[in-house]
Amino acid sequence: MSQNNIWQSFGALKQSEKHLETVENEFQEDLIVEDDNTGLLDAKTPRRDFLKYLGFSTAAATVAASCEMPVKKAIPFVNKPGNIIPGVPNYYATTFIQDGDVQSVVAKVRDGRPIKVEGNDLSPITKGATSARAQASVLDLYDTARLRFPAQINGGKIVEIPTFEAFDKTIATAMAGLGGKPVVLLTGSITSPSSKQLIGEFLAKTPGSRQVIYDGISYSGMIQANEASYGQKAIPSYHFDNAKVVVSLGADFLGTWLSPVEFAKQYAKGRKIDEKNIGLSKHYQFESILSMTGANADERYTHKPSETGAVAVALLNALNATGVALSNPKLKAGIEKAAKDLKAAAGAALVVSGSNDVNVQLVVNAINESIGANGKTINWAITNNLRQGVDADMTKLVEDMNAGAVGALLVVGVNPSYDYYAADKFNAGLAKVGVSISFNTRFDETTERCKFVIPDHHYLESWGDAAPKSGYVSFIQPTIYPLFKTRQWQDSLLKWMPGTVAQTVSTKPATDSTGKAVAAIATSGNDYLGYVKNFWMTRLGTQALWDQALREGVINPIAMPVGGATFSSAAVAGAVSAISSAPKGGVWEIQLYEKVSVGGGAQATNPWLQELPDPVTKATWDNYATISAADAKELLDIDLTDNGDLDSYEVNPGKQVLKITANGKELLLPAIIVPGTQKNTIGIALGYGRSEKAGIAAKDAGKNAFPFATLNGNNISYAVVNATVAKTGDIYKIAQNQ
Repeated sequence: MSQNNIWQSFGALKQSEKHLETVENEFQEDLIVEDDNTGLLDAKTPRRDFLKYLGFSTAAATVAASCEMPVKKAIPFVNKPGNIIPGVPNYYATTFIQDGDVQSVVAKVRDGRPIKVEGNDLSPITKGATSARAQASVLDLYDTARLRFPAQINGGKIVEIPTFEAFDKTIATAMAGLGGKPVVLLTGSITSPSSKQLIGEFLAKTPGSRQVIYDGISYSGMIQANEASYGQKAIPSYHFDNAKVVVSLGADFLGTWLSPVEFAKQYAKGRKIDEKNIGLSKHYQFESILSMTGANADERYTHKPSETGAVAVALLNALNATGVALSNPKLKAGIEKAAKDLKAAAGAALVVSGSNDVNVQLVVNAINESIGANGKTINWAITNNLRQGVDADMTKLVEDMNAGAVGALLVVGVNPSYDYYAADKFNAGLAKVGVSISFNTRFDETTERCKFVIPDHHYLESWGDAAPKSGYVSFIQPTIYPLFKTRQWQDSLLKWMPGTVAQTVSTKPATDSTGKAVAAIATSGNDYLGYVKNFWMTRLGTQALWDQALREGVINPIAMPVGGATFSSAAVAGAVSAISSAPKGGVWEIQLYEKVSVGGGAQATNPWLQELPDPVTKATWDNYATISAADAKELLDIDLTDNGDLDSYEVNPGKQVLKITANGKELLLPAIIVPGTQKNTIGIALGYGRSEKAGIAAKDAGKNAFPFATLNGNNISYAVVNATVAKTGDIYKIAQNQ
């Protein structure tokens, strides 16, 4: 048994007097105390009516689950019961989709109401695992802050349009007055094969129109680098399970980077010793702030955000034996050691980077080519579809909007008024668009600036499909009748383009090979349910295979090919030159990052995620400025080697506030000391500072750090290389679970 000691705080390490007193009285609070009706935050038992205060209710779900509501028959069960018994749960296979995340899940439904989701074991991608966001997504269904009806928005106020028919007529009239200006469909990364076909048909009806794909957290630099290196404007599949040596350059692949649920399963395979695997994989992490992935690394080295490119170039040079030009001796030694291990594990090694700089990603591609990763640990035979947005397309859209060259903007599942680095420019352009329609589920920052809104269903109320990887399909099916007067955005597109394939789908009962009617899903003919069924029936061929696909929730390829792509080094020299000539960092730098809880902020209105302790800081409900112990001593006069300062910092929840200024923007944030943070570097989580209108749980929860992002070349940069920091006199009370 290991004799290593694990410390959860500085106080535990130092065994300070206050820490020991806190441990002794860990459960000193009364667990059941009568509410004194003073409000949620001031009540003696604030968690007692936690969800009620924050606007979450099952009242609408009770009606939707009742026998009085119309039911579309025969949603296939994962475990099909003979009869539905009150109090006994049933299980439906469906798919969680949010902000580019796609996870095949199984929903537990009791008495007609979804109450829990778990991973689908039949998915070879996630292998039955889920993320915290997927687990919490069932609560979003019952949020009364969701938009409940189609509406026109006048001066930020919602005016209900009583019926979908009336709304469709209003939109038809508005669209008729565009004067030949194009329609732009602004979406996130669409992984749905049927939706992609539908979008193509919809845009074909309006010459000059286009789709713009925008990801709130951009991977554009990687996509562009791959196009230059491999001729493919996509992201490959990664196989951490095939890697004996893994080097991460700031990619939190166990927490938030790209597909962490999938990668965590793969990574774990190489970190367990058994009779088949007698050697552990080796993991090096180079980063600026401590991440969950960095905390799991065998060897970890820190550097300033402005040095990310230099670290990548140094690693490439070390592999090519051309010398490592780094002034930091510890960092230089780490690069040389990592390069030696990568060489030794050639063909079974992998390097990944979390940078959105196309030049850094070009260098990383060259590194992976030199260690034989192409076609081994990097698989171009199966591409990853989770991120498809290119920042230059969004930049062009904003320019066109401000020039008055966009007739109508249809917003599907994105919120650039909140998370675009230049949200003020986007908002100015949006005001010049003649017809702006939001399909978003909430009155979020973008929706409140649109002229119309017709809210989408929650995924647990929806039909659809998703292909997170090429060849892998996961189906979406409803687990409850829609709680509010909402409509899937695909249905709206179908309604607004008559004569599509969906309207030719038969409304007669489906038949099997003998012509006998089967009790399957009744297609209405001109809705997305009919469209998606027709789409897959032409590919699957029989009703039985369609039912099986819905019952299992997934369609997986018979073979899982692994292949490489032809590599071109033409752009590498230019990338190295661009990195070497990049502006040097200032005294203070900022690294913007995602938390495993709220991510980019789409689910920041979910209280389960807000109260989820961060795995690194244990803090909840807020973002903050993470700083090193050395910076705390100089900037805040807190010396963690002194028991007095230690007790004051850890036992008293009050934290000193920093005023952080960068790119003409200013934020006031509480400071939290995190060991492993690079000196003169501040980490700030994205996804906070949402509008109160989006949901009560997001009110006053942190500050929006997206305005600190900048455009570096054609891509958004989440590293701020020049900032100023000053201590203020404020004390901020922050929730911490130490």
